[in-house]
Amino acid sequence: MALSLGSEIDLNVDKPAAGGWMLGRHEGRVVLVRGAIPGERVRARIDRLGRGVAYAEAVDVLEASLDRRDAASDWRCGGSVFAHIAYERQRRLKGEIVQDAFGRIGRVPLAAPPEVLGSPERGYRMRARLHAQGARLGFFREGTHALCDAASTGQLLPETAAWIAAAERILARERLAGLRGIDLAENIPGDERACHLELRAGTPAAPFAALAAAGALTGLSADRADRPGVETLAGVPAVGDVLHVRPGDAATALRLRRDVRAFFQGNRFLLEPLVRHVVALVPPGPVVDLYAGVGLFGLSLAAAGFDGVTLVEGDRVGGQSLSANAEPFGSRVRVVQRSVEVFLQGAGGKGEGGQRDGTFIVDPPRTGLSKEALAGIAGRRPARVLYVSCDVATLARDTRALLDARYRLDGLTGIDLFPNTAHVETVAAFARDD
Repeated sequence: MALSLGSEIDLNVDKPAAGGWMLGRHEGRVVLVRGAIPGERVRARIDRLGRGVAYAEAVDVLEASLDRRDAASDWRCGGSVFAHIAYERQRRLKGEIVQDAFGRIGRVPLAAPPEVLGSPERGYRMRARLHAQGARLGFFREGTHALCDAASTGQLLPETAAWIAAAERILARERLAGLRGIDLAENIPGDERACHLELRAGTPAAPFAALAAAGALTGLSADRADRPGVETLAGVPAVGDVLHVRPGDAATALRLRRDVRAFFQGNRFLLEPLVRHVVALVPPGPVVDLYAGVGLFGLSLAAAGFDGVTLVEGDRVGGQSLSANAEPFGSRVRVVQRSVEVFLQGAGGKGEGGQRDGTFIVDPPRTGLSKEALAGIAGRRPARVLYVSCDVATLARDTRALLDARYRLDGLTGIDLFPNTAHVETVAAFARDD
C-alpha cells in the first residue's frame, strides 16, 4: 500500500528515536510516529512524507503497552510528548536514545544504555519561554504556532501558573498590545521570580510595568525589536540561589545570582545533583570551564576548594552575572569574557588554561562544539574533558571527534532535566588516551 497524506496504517512500534518519535516500519519503509510506545501496535495517520521516511501520529492503540498511562495534558503542548508513558519507562527509553545516537551517529557502540537520573515530574521548571498572542500566554503546540495552556503540562509551580493567569487578566484589562513573549526565571525554592518582556517594534515599554502587579517579582525588564538595550520596568530583574555543592558542608555553599535573560539549567530538583555529579568527576588540578554561563560548574568547583579555575563565557548578559558571582573567590578564579573559540585560539596551547594535567568542562549550546572549539581543545590536550550536553545527537558527533583526537570515553550518565519531554541531558567524561 502506497503511503499518502492522511492515510491510516496499522504499525508495530519497534524502538525510540530522537526528538520524541517512535520508529516502526510499513512494508519496509521507516515510519516515525508520535504518541506511541515501543512494543505497541497502533493505527497511525500519515501527517508528512519525507525522503525514505514517513511521519505519523497514533490515532488508535490496537495493542497497548503496560507502560501506557493517561496523560494529564495534551501531548502536543510543549514539553509533554512522553506524558503518556510511565515515568520509569521514559527514563529507560532516554537511555536507549543515547545508546542509539552513539552507535548510529558517533560510531561508538555502547554495551548497554546509560543510567538516566530521574526527577519529580511536576513543578520542576525554573525557566520558561511563554509566547504571547493578544492577552493569552502559553507554550506552542508541537509543530505549530497555536498556543496551549502552560499550566496544564504540570511543569510549572502552581504559584507560577497563578502569576501567568493574573498577567493575562492585566493584559486584557489594560488592553496591552505588542507583546511577543515573556522569559521567566525562578530560583530553586520558587520564592524569587523575574520576567523579561520581548516587545514588537514600536511598542512602548512603560505601560507593561502594570504586569508587576500580577504577583511578587524581584524585577521586570523589557526590550523591543527596533531599539537596542534593555529597559528595567520594576525592581532588579534577577534571581538568586544558594547551592550546596557538598551535602551538609556549609563551607562549600555557593551563592549564584543571574539575570533573567542569562542561560541557566532549568530543573530545580536536579540542579544540585547535576553539580555534585560534575564536581565528583573532576580530579585535583587546574580547570577550564568553557561556556561557563553564570558560573554553575566552575564556581561550584571553586566553592569545593579548587584553585586555578578559569571560566570562559562569551555571552554579555551571562558574563556580567558570572563576573559578579566570581568576586568572592578573588584570585582563585579568573573570568574571561570572550567566545570559546577566541579564547582557545588566543592561548596558543600554552599559558592561560593550557595545562595538560588539567580538566576542561564544556557545556555548549544545542549545536554542540564548533569545529574551531574541538580543534582548540584537541590542541591543548587536557588530561580530562567533561562534556555536559543538552543534545544527544551533537554529543555523539563530538564524541567521535574526541575519540579520533586520542581520548577515550570514561563515563556516561543521563540526567532527566525535562521529564515527559524527549530531551535528556548527558554528562560524558573523557580521558586522554596516551
